[in-house]
Amino acid sequence: MSRLQVVSGKGGTGKTTVAAALALALATEGKRTLLVEVEGRQGIAQLFETEALPYAERKIAVAPGGGEVHALAIDPELALLDYLQMFYKLGSAGRALKKLGAIDFATTIAPGLRDVLLTGKACEAVRRKEKSGRFVYDHVVMDAPPTGRIARFLNVNDEVAGLAKVGPIHNQAQAVMRVLKSPETAVHLVTLLEEMPVQETADGIAELRAARLPVGRVIVNMVRPGLLDSTDLELVRTVPRTDIARSLSSAGLGGARRGQNAERLVDPLLAQAEEYTERHVLEQEQRAALAELGLPLHELPLLAEGMDLAGLYELATELRKQGIV
Repeated sequence: MSRLQVVSGKGGTGKTTVAAALALALATEGKRTLLVEVEGRQGIAQLFETEALPYAERKIAVAPGGGEVHALAIDPELALLDYLQMFYKLGSAGRALKKLGAIDFATTIAPGLRDVLLTGKACEAVRRKEKSGRFVYDHVVMDAPPTGRIARFLNVNDEVAGLAKVGPIHNQAQAVMRVLKSPETAVHLVTLLEEMPVQETADGIAELRAARLPVGRVIVNMVRPGLLDSTDLELVRTVPRTDIARSLSSAGLGGARRGQNAERLVDPLLAQAEEYTERHVLEQEQRAALAELGLPLHELPLLAEGMDLAGLYELATELRKQGIV
């Protein structure tokens, strides 16, 4: 199982929720995971019902079996200060640069620098070891940027390594790319059974493959429960209206003037059935399109009561049942 799990997806598909559930699933049986946020939205803190994450690794959950989930919200400015201290020993001079606004200026205008710092910090957590030689974290899960820019985000260190031919920047970029393009990493794509997210998933996979980045699995989120099977859908199309009204009346739907009132229920019911049929056909078409991508495919249910901490644990259990861990 890859040690760096990168989770991306079109906006609105629930990639942060899936990343959080994956971190919980990976932490079961006594393991330790780090869940990394790189977009500054504090979505992880909201999901785990905790205070805003600082630029420091902090335990936020205990998984079944005693495992731990730690979390980190990476701040590009503070990550740059770490970088300057690590390679140039700037110390207080680096802090002075921050006060002058130079750090914010650099991470805003320098091409790709922000992404280099974000990916570099995550890869450092992947490589970090204790004095005993054991990895500090069994897995690192990154809640990454959306599918539309995931390939460029992960591949930016290649560009930097090409620009800086020697020195610490070149070496750091090369070290990061060795992790990102190795079997240690897997990039998962989250989608819905809808045309636009599925198309963006396919495009994202093509871009990742072109950049020689390791694609992992496709995770279909918020899948609605199946209410009618193919036999039921065929009956909806073929059973006469009068038979439907008679069945409704026999079931006690319609009040005192059951026959007449039951007749009024037929059109709304058939309209709902038609809407369900259209959605069912669309979802089957999107499943077929995803199957053609040739990647392991997993589905997570739409939780009727909405997403909360209990729902997060439920999704983590579902991921383990499906063998994603």
